[in-house]
Amino acid sequence: MQPDEQRQIQFASDLRIQRLLNGLWQVSGAHGAIDPRQALPNMLALHAAGFTTWDLADHYGPAEDFIGEFRRQLAAARGPAALAPLGVQAFTKWVPPATPRMTRPIVAEAIALSRRRMDTESLDLLQFHWWDYANEQYLVALDYLAELQQAGQIKHLALTNFDTAHLQRILEHGLPIVSNQVQYSLIDRRPEVRLVPLCQARQVWLLTYGTLCGGFLSDRYLDQPEPGRGALTTASLKKYKQMIDAWGGWGLFQQLLHTLKGIAGKHNVSIANVATRYILDKPAVAGVIVGVRLGLSDHHADNARVFALQLDASDLEQIDNILSRSNDLYAIIGDCGDEYR
Repeated sequence: MQPDEQRQIQFASDLRIQRLLNGLWQVSGAHGAIDPRQALPNMLALHAAGFTTWDLADHYGPAEDFIGEFRRQLAAARGPAALAPLGVQAFTKWVPPATPRMTRPIVAEAIALSRRRMDTESLDLLQFHWWDYANEQYLVALDYLAELQQAGQIKHLALTNFDTAHLQRILEHGLPIVSNQVQYSLIDRRPEVRLVPLCQARQVWLLTYGTLCGGFLSDRYLDQPEPGRGALTTASLKKYKQMIDAWGGWGLFQQLLHTLKGIAGKHNVSIANVATRYILDKPAVAGVIVGVRLGLSDHHADNARVFALQLDASDLEQIDNILSRSNDLYAIIGDCGDEYR
């Protein structure tokens, strides 16, 4: 497969996406302030470089508003060509607060708000999250979302952080779920236990986040002392340092980074490229979400090198040798998303 062919995947019959998605959790406020005057030009530059698929959520601060303004600026820059498709795929989430009873107006108002903020008649993908499985109103909410999909307000319906058992129940309920977004990395391979087999059997894609562990899986942390609490300056670093601790600790993590560095040197790529490629090659994975710190840092040129990378049997054997010495996060935490419940 040629690099250009590796960049995209047929996500649905009418939707192709980039296999590296721009993640906008970083604009939520938990990673420091983002200046819109710098963010929007950065978004346009990413789009021009071919990174046209965005992952966001209703509760990621101004993320949906950024997408709306980005669309308007992109259309204005194109002039008369603005009437043609802009080639933007923007995947948002709806994370409703806990409620004893879900109603049609609650669902309709939430989707209408996202559509207004994102300046679109129809959401490309709506990823639904639910906090409490004991409250089965999630099925009611999804039924109403399916109605909005039939009405053309949502093109595709998806989930985020659902475990295997509840994904299966939703599918058996007859809902047209195209994907489930979960944490999946060299550190957290819980999807492989139960979720991936179900997704393969039922043709449901995985979109993965945390694949670079908030930046820990990079050259930056090779041969570095274990960071103390004061050095964990973003929500991502705090979250994924806890994952590394549960997985096997900083010593084993350094062994993993050294192994990845050796593989990266062999292929003339970065540690982050190797970590990303490892997950992109996994069954059922449509794409990896890479966080973008708009206006603060830009790694898209390095990220693009993943498309020319092919890991061979020797590379995988070296990686698996390290992973075999780690703790089983499925046994410690549970299935995908259980850490949120």
